[in-house]
Amino acid sequence: MEKEGFSNMSQYVVTFGEIMGRLAAPGHWRLRQTRVFEATYAGAEASVAASICHYGGRARFVTALPKHALAEAAVDSLRAVGIDTRYIVRTDRGRLGLYFLEIGANQRPSLVVYDRDQSAVALTPAEEYDWPAILADARWLHLTGITPALSRNAAEATRMAAQKAREAGCRVSLDLNFRSKLWRWDPAKKPRELAGETMRGILPFVDVVVANEADCEDVLGIRAGGSDVEAGRLETDRYPEVARQVVAQFPNVRQVAITLRESISASHNNWGGMLYDAGSDRAFFAPRDGEGRYRPYEIRDIVDRVGAGDAFAGGLIFALTTPELAEPQTALNFAVAASCLKHSIHGDFNWASRSEVEALMRGAASGRVVR
Repeated sequence: MEKEGFSNMSQYVVTFGEIMGRLAAPGHWRLRQTRVFEATYAGAEASVAASICHYGGRARFVTALPKHALAEAAVDSLRAVGIDTRYIVRTDRGRLGLYFLEIGANQRPSLVVYDRDQSAVALTPAEEYDWPAILADARWLHLTGITPALSRNAAEATRMAAQKAREAGCRVSLDLNFRSKLWRWDPAKKPRELAGETMRGILPFVDVVVANEADCEDVLGIRAGGSDVEAGRLETDRYPEVARQVVAQFPNVRQVAITLRESISASHNNWGGMLYDAGSDRAFFAPRDGEGRYRPYEIRDIVDRVGAGDAFAGGLIFALTTPELAEPQTALNFAVAASCLKHSIHGDFNWASRSEVEALMRGAASGRVVR
């Protein structure tokens, strides 16, 4: 049962995960050639919270961080965009996780190098998060498959968060977010096997599943026909059946949202999305042309694609919790437009405003100067 007054915008969307230091090579330099890095703070779940705050919603981010100045800077970066950080656990265990990024161009893909072993969130036991207090004024909890990939502790904390949220009457969303480089905490199992087993323990508490074009296959073994993600070839008409199979396995899931990226090169992608609604057994696609047919955004000069999926999730959650945007087609239109704009913004956070997203939804895609 959902909380009474679910549409009350004074309630929080809670996200749980890891915030890290992001050390990016400048411009399109390679990691091997740079000696200077741009340092910011980032993480998938924090990016979702930032998007919701940028649109005028209320978001709370929960994690575990060490007690030192760099962790304070990470918290400051969250507070600066309006994210509630009151329930971040400060601990003497572990360290601040890091990731290193080089941004690709043309036929050279972007590259991420993780340095997250023994981070604070990976070492903190599930019982140290005060979920009754965290969720007392919440209406939604968002999780990803990245956090449970870090450690057994983090996996159990993610499962417990989902269970406690369901018990508290919150809706729960889960972005499958398969990261093969991270699923290593059980050496007896291969990454896909460990991810599938772990995520299947979380999915029974989930209302909304979010995925990219490959996640359902990587985590759940559900393939979209002859789609070849590496070749940038998607059979978009097969994704409703992918969503139906997810719901068949997990009848508690009400909606399945899938981003659809066709990678022509690192600088040129086609971008869109699908939202499947289990109650009506309908699949919605966005964006659409004037005749209602799916026609993805053509993004020909990508600035930074990292965080685009999180921008989609943040836009979708905000839309689904905002009455005038909550109808499935409108909510999907908002999420896809928001994540399209993220490709033009440097850094993990999506700094697009609600008015900018709604302008793109209406077709304002020329990029003319706003005076």
